[in-house]
Amino acid sequence: MVKLIKINKEKCTKCGICTKVCPTKFLHMDENGPREVVEKVCIGCGQCTAVCPNSAIDNMKTPLKDQAKLEKFPVINELAAEKFLRSRRSIRCYKDIPVEKEKLIKLVNIARLAPTASNSQGISYIIIKNKELLRKLTDTVMEWMEEQATKSSGYWSFSAHVKDYKENRNDVILRDAPSLILGTASKDLKNGRQNTISQFTYMELFATSLGLGSCWAGLFEMCAFAEYAPLLDLINIPQDTIITGAVMVGYPKYKFQRLVNRNPLEVNFIE
Repeated sequence: MVKLIKINKEKCTKCGICTKVCPTKFLHMDENGPREVVEKVCIGCGQCTAVCPNSAIDNMKTPLKDQAKLEKFPVINELAAEKFLRSRRSIRCYKDIPVEKEKLIKLVNIARLAPTASNSQGISYIIIKNKELLRKLTDTVMEWMEEQATKSSGYWSFSAHVKDYKENRNDVILRDAPSLILGTASKDLKNGRQNTISQFTYMELFATSLGLGSCWAGLFEMCAFAEYAPLLDLINIPQDTIITGAVMVGYPKYKFQRLVNRNPLEVNFIE
């Protein structure tokens, strides 16, 4: 068995904080300091190395050398944080300007840092910038929607979207966005969709700091989740991989002037 934990005994004060924050109780404190519990599992979350005030613990799954030193926890004041979160909007009108590759990389790089179920992570990304391919993807989703509309009355809105696209080229699938970011995962990953939602939420919030806007591509996702072969073939998705999410990204064409409200707060305390 390979030991994952290495303790610097000269630095360790046996405070036990690392064992307290370990989510799986993989670490246990005894008279010699923290040690591994063989019956437990380390999920590689890095909590132990991140919390140690003396840099006394190292973990092979999350090496101390790879963790950035946090001199001061950055705190946004309450009002600024509220306005920042509320000002995020789903952008459905984009400028006809391509998004720089560097900014798209920044988006997915911040997305991968989001929390995931049991630190399972497991999400990879496909970024599509090719205009011709984006148009073909829209056409293909429209074809799928037309098929569904003929099979079930439950898809009544699909017919209207297809008709509007054929007559007016009104793209409600990808909204003429210059970029589409897809999340993908192995079919064996149990929490692929949930992990993607968490990661894409980080990405959407970060996008505003880069001057970008975003919107979930819900109709595209419906087609992808149905594993519509013509769509998957266009993107060349491997058989053991599934699409777990899709978000449009581009420069917003219009600037929103107000913060939109939501339904009234409903909350109950049990004390």
